[in-house]
Amino acid sequence: MPLLIQNGRVIDPSQSVDRVTSLRIVEGRIAAYDAAPQDGDEVLDATGRIVSPGLIDMHVHLREPGGEEDETIASGTAAALAGGFTSVACVPNTDPPIDSQGAVEFVRDRSVRADNCRVYVLACVSKNREGKELAEIGQLVEAGAVGFTDDGSPISDPELMRRAFEYCLMFDKPVLNHSEIRELTEHGVMHEGKTSLVLGLTGMPAAAEDVMASRDIALAEATGGRFHLMHVSTAGSVDAVRRAKRRGVRVTTEVTPHHFTLTDECLRTFDSNFKMNPPLRDRRDVEACIEGLADGTIDCIVTDHAPHAKEKKMQELDRAPFGVVGLETALGLVVTRLIEPGHLDWPAAIQKMSTHPARILGIEKGTLAIGADADVTIIDPQVHWTVNPAEFRSKSTNTPFAGWELTGRAEVVVVGGRVKFRRA
Repeated sequence: MPLLIQNGRVIDPSQSVDRVTSLRIVEGRIAAYDAAPQDGDEVLDATGRIVSPGLIDMHVHLREPGGEEDETIASGTAAALAGGFTSVACVPNTDPPIDSQGAVEFVRDRSVRADNCRVYVLACVSKNREGKELAEIGQLVEAGAVGFTDDGSPISDPELMRRAFEYCLMFDKPVLNHSEIRELTEHGVMHEGKTSLVLGLTGMPAAAEDVMASRDIALAEATGGRFHLMHVSTAGSVDAVRRAKRRGVRVTTEVTPHHFTLTDECLRTFDSNFKMNPPLRDRRDVEACIEGLADGTIDCIVTDHAPHAKEKKMQELDRAPFGVVGLETALGLVVTRLIEPGHLDWPAAIQKMSTHPARILGIEKGTLAIGADADVTIIDPQVHWTVNPAEFRSKSTNTPFAGWELTGRAEVVVVGGRVKFRRA
């Protein structure tokens, strides 16, 4: 059935569109602007709403296979829809890791069965994520991988990283790395600083990220490869990316809502829902991340959605796993902490949550151009709501934002012309 979204503020940075209009969708594709209702149309009134290209989260842990007690592809993609995301890219630190054609095909098959949002696969750089031998890059691309990372296991060997850039360059695919020098963060629980000293907790210094990020930027510059710095968290890394971009290095980066919102002071509660890697940093780093978003240094906003079952997060702080869920709170945090204070406007925010991730991953999404797949997110920019983990679609509830009052969230999500989510 044709779908007409009328009277909404359509914002599409890919076409520099920002105006109130109506959007007609036919056979799963964008068919026309300024359209009038026709017999047989399903009509959605978007008055007072923002109509955006479907949001894209390029850094999500779906846990399946191997971690189904935390999340499944079905539950994770349901959470994505509730957060306004029409596409996600999942990282390969599963059990077994996504380092073979069969593993890529497994994830793609399960996502089709779930029939929620679209799922793109980030495959392993190295076999079994061991950092010793390159995975079969060409075969993984053939199976549908859109990028390569050993996320959770930093690629420590610079020679392996150099060869990864060279191989992926042949297919124009990005190499994504979790920037951390493990020797500097061993047994670390939180950011190394005054707060960790007061609390008597082992710290993870900012230098552990800065050194690895600078190394990978240098290797990308030497090889011409595409480097994507995952979940940037330090002022030093933001500045390194900024300077590299000025030199023309093919580097992009992303930041999570928790890293532009929270500081290491939160760990004074000893609540493991504030424990993540990279850790929450100090106020100067948070301000640097916001500045990087505002000036365009940081390309994307991602969630690093990392679900863990309750019993895992209920352990002592030093034993609890790193990571928080984020798919269902990200948009509200962007509106509340970035748009309302004036750090970003709506077109810039949509760029970082749709247009830019699509470009980096090389997928034909993030646009409402005529003929494009009709992946659309309709956002209520004014609604006020309270974060209640009991209402999450995710299997896990490990959020640091429980009880927060936020503004703005997805109201309707359309994937391929079909309404997949409608808020009650």
